[in-house]
Amino acid sequence: MKYYVNVNAARGGNGSKESPFKAIDDAARIAVAGDEVIVAPGIYREYVDPRHPGREDARITYRSEVPLGAIITGAEIVKDWTKYEGTTYVTRVDNTVFGNYNPYIQEVEGDWYFADNHMHTGSVYVNDRMFYETGTLEECIKGEVYENSWEPEFSIYKWFCEQDKEKNETVIYANFQDFDPLKEKVEIAVRRNCFMPTEKYIGYITLSGFNVNKAATTWAPPAAYQDGMIGAHWSKGWIIEDCDISGSKCCGISFGNYSQENNDNYFFYKHVKSPTQMERDAVCRAQYDGWTKETVGSHIVRRCNIHHCEQTGIVGRMGCVFSIIEDNHIHHINNMHQLGGAEIAGIKFHAAIDVIFRRNHIHHCSMGIWTDWEAQGTRITHNFLHDNNPPKGMRVKPDNFDQDLFVEVGHGPTLIDNNVLLSACSLRIATEGVAMVHNLICGSFSMVGGGVDSIVNGQREPRYTPYHIPHRTEVLGFMTILHGDDRFYNNIFVQNFEIPKDYLEGWDTERVPNNFEVGTHVWNGYPVYEDWIKLFDLEKKRPDMGKLAAAHFGHLPVWIDGNAYFNGAGAFDKEKNNLISDEKVTIELVEKDGKYSLKTNVFDLVKDFNVHMIDTETLGMAFEPEEKYENPDGTPITFDEDYFFNKRGLKVIPGPFANETLAGEILF
Repeated sequence: MKYYVNVNAARGGNGSKESPFKAIDDAARIAVAGDEVIVAPGIYREYVDPRHPGREDARITYRSEVPLGAIITGAEIVKDWTKYEGTTYVTRVDNTVFGNYNPYIQEVEGDWYFADNHMHTGSVYVNDRMFYETGTLEECIKGEVYENSWEPEFSIYKWFCEQDKEKNETVIYANFQDFDPLKEKVEIAVRRNCFMPTEKYIGYITLSGFNVNKAATTWAPPAAYQDGMIGAHWSKGWIIEDCDISGSKCCGISFGNYSQENNDNYFFYKHVKSPTQMERDAVCRAQYDGWTKETVGSHIVRRCNIHHCEQTGIVGRMGCVFSIIEDNHIHHINNMHQLGGAEIAGIKFHAAIDVIFRRNHIHHCSMGIWTDWEAQGTRITHNFLHDNNPPKGMRVKPDNFDQDLFVEVGHGPTLIDNNVLLSACSLRIATEGVAMVHNLICGSFSMVGGGVDSIVNGQREPRYTPYHIPHRTEVLGFMTILHGDDRFYNNIFVQNFEIPKDYLEGWDTERVPNNFEVGTHVWNGYPVYEDWIKLFDLEKKRPDMGKLAAAHFGHLPVWIDGNAYFNGAGAFDKEKNNLISDEKVTIELVEKDGKYSLKTNVFDLVKDFNVHMIDTETLGMAFEPEEKYENPDGTPITFDEDYFFNKRGLKVIPGPFANETLAGEILF
């Protein structure tokens, strides 16, 4: 059955082509498996709540008739602005407009939210740009630059809100500076979500070709209900494709956690257990609630433009398992820097079990991809990441969390291959069980051997993390992070950023989150397999378990071979086959009209350095889950294709580009 929707239609339509529904939600009330909802161009200021699931063989499809012509927005136009003082105007909104969710009362808050400000989930937008909220009316009127912003020139546009309880009104002030609010498009966020089912298990939905923007979404930490402008709400088999997604106060898309009874923002509300313990509780509760491969996950996000959201472009906790995130352009996430916490990135997934991130272009985000806890069977491949660090001229703080990739607190296997990583920090690696193969790496590694455990009351408090039956969600065990069990084969390392020595002096190098030196030398002191396995006295019939404690709880071995190092990048001291060159390498990323190219001579310098072809057999198994670096279906991988899917042939060189693509300028 096909249903038609047109915002310009008369009321009372029946969904036929001749008499379309006026609202998308009218179709969402009745669409069932196999139905298609075709939406005409126009602005749909509504919340769409799909009521019925599709099936794997009969999806429910919502399609914009004209690509990006149908706009679903959580915002409403505001025209009645009155001048208050200078360039600051004021408007009043009757609180009955908001129903049971007033985003100008509801604050951004919850577990793992660290900012000391009190932001509301609402926002003011002018010509689709989000204004900066202030804590006082005085700050709003002053309209000064916000020093933490990545876009300081726009941070002078401010808004402030307060409640008039006597009149039951929300009062909003906005400093428009050089804009005239009576002539520009001015909107405020009113609705919490744009397209997300209220109920769980509304699966097999396709959303295709929509512009979705401006919603008053809430902070989405892992052990809590996670919402987004678009969200699957704990279901299976969604496809979100060819959409433009922007302007969320927190998250653009959510494949996240459902609301677990007695464990929703537990630490924020009760304080008596650590947030880390709530993470473990969330996983175990989900086991009892039916978290399996058959019921949740297996979503696809493809060819979407996701930008200008202030927590994440895509968020997910457990509900994201077995998904594919491919061919998306994700950029300008958390550039306002008014929200702060441990859940901010272009993509932030907990328990990214068998998730594939491929062919995405991610840039100008506070962090590119962050896989936190249980990145098991995860593959990050053929992605292009750059400028995921503060803009030039902004001081890099020691506690900055800005990098292309962050793999945290997992046991692997996590596979990172054929990527171009150009930001100042390429990988934050507070984890184990990572394999990096054929990448171009121009940034540093940080949190090597640290960033996991805490010292509390003078004793070490390990962060025990689950690992799972291979290619399943069922928990196999829990273990702290020993560090190591990492593999680095056939990568190119280029020290392409100036090392700010003054930031490093006096730092505890085991605990500081940032390191600006590029290369595998940060694993010096870790054992190679041949030395590590000798510790266990396997030739003895009955090795002494007590005497083996140091080996059982020491660093795991690393495998490092076939890498090339330039501009002072450092090599692992036990790497037998590598290329360390004194030749000057240039790396220049050029952007013109939204198109990017890489100008470099590095491939001229590695073309005569031959390395071995790498495959699943070479990489072996991640130690704790005893799982191979393989495809989600269990088949092996041979890394015989480069970034552009050209075959590597008989002659294999380091880096993400094969011989056939060597050039002075590489187009993306």
